Amino acid sequence: MHEESPLAPGLREPLEGFLRHLELGRGRSPHTVRAYEGDLVSMLGAAEQDGAGALKDIDLAKLRRWLGRQSESGLSRSTLARRTAAVRSFTAWAVREGLLETDPALRLGSPKRHQHLPEVLHAEQTRRMLSGLAEAADGGDPVAVRDVALVELLYATGIRVSELVGLDIDDVDLGALTIRVLGKGNKERTVPFGLPAANALVRWLGARRALVIANSGSALFLGRRGGRLGQRQARETVDSALHGLGDTAASGPHALRHTAATHLLDGGADLRSVQELLGHSSLATTQLYTHVSVERLRSSYVQAHPRA
Repeated sequence: MHEESPLAPGLREPLEGFLRHLELGRGRSPHTVRAYEGDLVSMLGAAEQDGAGALKDIDLAKLRRWLGRQSESGLSRSTLARRTAAVRSFTAWAVREGLLETDPALRLGSPKRHQHLPEVLHAEQTRRMLSGLAEAADGGDPVAVRDVALVELLYATGIRVSELVGLDIDDVDLGALTIRVLGKGNKERTVPFGLPAANALVRWLGARRALVIANSGSALFLGRRGGRLGQRQARETVDSALHGLGDTAASGPHALRHTAATHLLDGGADLRSVQELLGHSSLATTQLYTHVSVERLRSSYVQAHPRA
């Protein structure tokens, strides 16, 4: 834990053990571990105020009272669902570790999240976006050349922005047209890309030399000052490119991930292949994009069919 917790030792020590398990055993990112910590400190603090001095004192009634107060405070359904999932993970781990005899969260319900279909670009919008970036790079500005390669690669591969900024030059195989990606849980996968992205990368690798400084290292994408490009800078680049279209509500690098997955499925790719490309651990996550494709099909049908 990042700061000394005010929780009683009987609650604080199991929490610290669980956070170590997430970080070292499950390979979760520091950001994810902090999110779990915040959710669980909320629950454990409420349970302590409700009379719990140790983990064994927490029962379903205490958990339901905590969740009820969370709901009354106006938290969104998605936040409540996330906090409930964090508690379930924690108590299940505690049972496996022998810290609890039974799991008090097994019957803890939570509001279902509203499932919003992600905004995706149509093929023509994608072409316009990439063409606009290419035109901006005609003058040879290294940052503009980088932005073309960045967006081309995100769309070509559907990788996450965190995966993109973590790429090193050696992760790119221009001969095989593949990149080596380190995804969630430190799982490595190989993702193919096409010739447009390859051409953009070749041009960027030539322009990259103009930004290199002593501590640039082997980072594939560099910021204007020569350090490894950060996620915020990458998001700003994508947001600017999408905003320039003027006719889409899509925003951020994840919109390009959604778009890549949807276009693959629209083009006939099978669901398992898309799951592997995106690095999804569950096929159910990938199946969301089949709903997106159906919505696009329905929209086209309504516009085009005389009896729609």
